[in-house]
Amino acid sequence: MIHETTVECPYCGEPFTTAVDCSAGDQRYVEDCQICCRPIEFVVATDTAGELLDVTVLRDDD
Repeated sequence: MIHETTVECPYCGEPFTTAVDCSAGDQRYVEDCQICCRPIEFVVATDTAGELLDVTVLRDDD
């Protein structure tokens, strides 16, 4: 299941919309900011039915 969600870049502070694939369950991955192109670590939490619970974005250098 693909969910669109809006996140705020931890580097430039600009919000952008991204697609999150919840079919893989809880996951961590890196995606570049669509505004400043810096690497953002995404931490995705899903429930047992594959519904999106939370998306946390972190600086890759933290």
